[in-house]
Amino acid sequence: MRRDYTDYLRDNIGANISCKNDTYCELTGLYWAWKNLHADYKGIVHYRRHFVSGFPRRVASKRSAILRQEDYEKIFARSDILLPRKRHYYIETNASHYIHAHHKKDLATLENVIREHAPDYLPCFQRQMHRTYAHMFNMMVMRADLFDQYAEWLFAILGEVERCTDLTGYTTYERRVYGFLSELLPDVWIERHGYPYQEAEVAFMEHQNWLKKGAKFLMRKVKGEMK
Repeated sequence: MRRDYTDYLRDNIGANISCKNDTYCELTGLYWAWKNLHADYKGIVHYRRHFVSGFPRRVASKRSAILRQEDYEKIFARSDILLPRKRHYYIETNASHYIHAHHKKDLATLENVIREHAPDYLPCFQRQMHRTYAHMFNMMVMRADLFDQYAEWLFAILGEVERCTDLTGYTTYERRVYGFLSELLPDVWIERHGYPYQEAEVAFMEHQNWLKKGAKFLMRKVKGEMK
């Protein structure tokens, strides 16, 4: 049966960067929420990743475990930022994990931009690069004023990175560079300001082939850095 998407919110109305979706990925939705959404709390999840309660394994149980309004109300009675459960790489730092899967020069560009345009964030960024865990996926829910402050900082940084980056010769996957880089930044911003936060489990709403995923992770480690 064909689905009707006419009632869905779109990120190509109002103030938007929808035309950059191939390089900014889900951040075009974050930008839209920043510029157009009026609410006490703002956030972003993915079409196939959601915040959930517990540890559901099957798709049907995952859907029933997606956080609802009453769950968020309980969470935000304690703190104003919700992030995904930390993802641990164990044998990789955040920096090495990035450069085994993406272009090393883009990570260097990001560090240089922070050094030049937001130097007070640089120590937090460098600590983040040496850690073996991070809050990934660009998923978050925050009190609206905090969300807007983060978005303003994030897009200022990425705008400078974009200005300094040549994507000539990049594959469709590699062109998603600003979405990939941005996953490293929520922890930097939150740590710099010392904001408390809470975590929730994230469920992948489709079948996940963990054997294949793990094999790709190890293969990138063996092959070494991308240039």
